[in-house]
Amino acid sequence: MKLNTCPNCLSEEYIKSGVINERQRFKCKKCNYYFTVNKLGKKIDDYFVNKALQLYLEGLSYREIERILGISHVSILNWVKRYGIKRPLNKNYHPTYKILNALELSSYFQKAENLKGAGVVVTELGDKFMLIKWERFKE
Repeated sequence: MKLNTCPNCLSEEYIKSGVINERQRFKCKKCNYYFTVNKLGKKIDDYFVNKALQLYLEGLSYREIERILGISHVSILNWVKRYGIKRPLNKNYHPTYKILNALELSSYFQKAENLKGAGVVVTELGDKFMLIKWERFKE
């Protein structure tokens, strides 16, 4: 794997500094930090990170987002912490959601009673659409 920068200071000035556990070790010339080649791990596409954070802000729970996107709820929790996302707390409304295809979505919007007394957001999920609706709690 090709190495571009020091993970500590992002400097491009480093030298080889031995081998540890059959992996090449490097030393940064600027900050004297020792490091090895980055691990090759799987990375989740930024599209899904953004979509998960959007759904979190819309009021869905971590487990609901996990079921919709197929991404671990722990990963979503870690992203929320990493990016410092704060969800506004409003106890008068609660979100409900539906997964619809394009034909179902158009027929949903043709009925006026589906839109009264609620806010609606539509977001794309691959070849389907997610409709998120906020309804007031009955008092």
